[in-house]
Amino acid sequence: MAFFDGIHIKLLNIFVFIVTLGANVYAVAGPKDTYGSPNETYVTPSAYAFWIWTLIHFLLLLMMFFQFTTPGKAIIIDAIAYRFAILGCLNSIYIFLWARGWYISAFVFSLLVAASVSQIYYIINNEHTSYDGLGTELFVHLPFSLYHGWTIVLIVISLFQAFGVNADIEKAGIWTKIFVFLAFVFLESTAAGYAFATSQGDPAGAAVIAWALFSIFIHQEVPFIRWSAFVFFILSLFAVIKALYSSYRGGGGILHDEERAPLIPGTE
Repeated sequence: MAFFDGIHIKLLNIFVFIVTLGANVYAVAGPKDTYGSPNETYVTPSAYAFWIWTLIHFLLLLMMFFQFTTPGKAIIIDAIAYRFAILGCLNSIYIFLWARGWYISAFVFSLLVAASVSQIYYIINNEHTSYDGLGTELFVHLPFSLYHGWTIVLIVISLFQAFGVNADIEKAGIWTKIFVFLAFVFLESTAAGYAFATSQGDPAGAAVIAWALFSIFIHQEVPFIRWSAFVFFILSLFAVIKALYSSYRGGGGILHDEERAPLIPGTE
């Protein structure tokens, strides 16, 4: 029976999901609101940006139920296997380090989280494209597309928290503005990668980048940084529209493409 096949991985997935969800809830509801009052940098987004975690966790919760179905077992248990548990553990450690203010260590783990989710992203979009259907689209492809895009944003945020200036006590100098601008170029290029890399794009991943850039525009006050974020937000919106159009014209699912490679190199 599909319900009991791979039951040890299914139970492990549920346990890791609860731990990861608890870590994020504690980061918000604990004695220190990690997302509401982080180490302020010049790429810090509005706290509303982190609401994306709510959507990701909700979809992953549905995935926990979906894994007990036959199509869910085929892609989550047989294809992803233990990789989701590894991702959850790395993500929980990252949140713990970030909450404690150990930003250099948190940045290192943000890279590990990105590499881990990118491997899952590659598997479900390139090696196991025969598993389709609405359930697979909504409960597997969508959460990991959002997760993948969001980890790219977290890398940028963590990088500036680890090595950038504290915006509460230091003004943005010319080098800070240059590096912030380059960070925006990286984010928008990633959104374009989701949209233009192949004939069918990933609108969910591109939308996460757009959401982050808009949140930075809302939060930042330095005119150059604020309006640069807005310009790149507009450009990323074109990437989202292009991805939606490509997916529609391609006649496939709107969330994945069998030819698309991961954005983090070395995870094939």
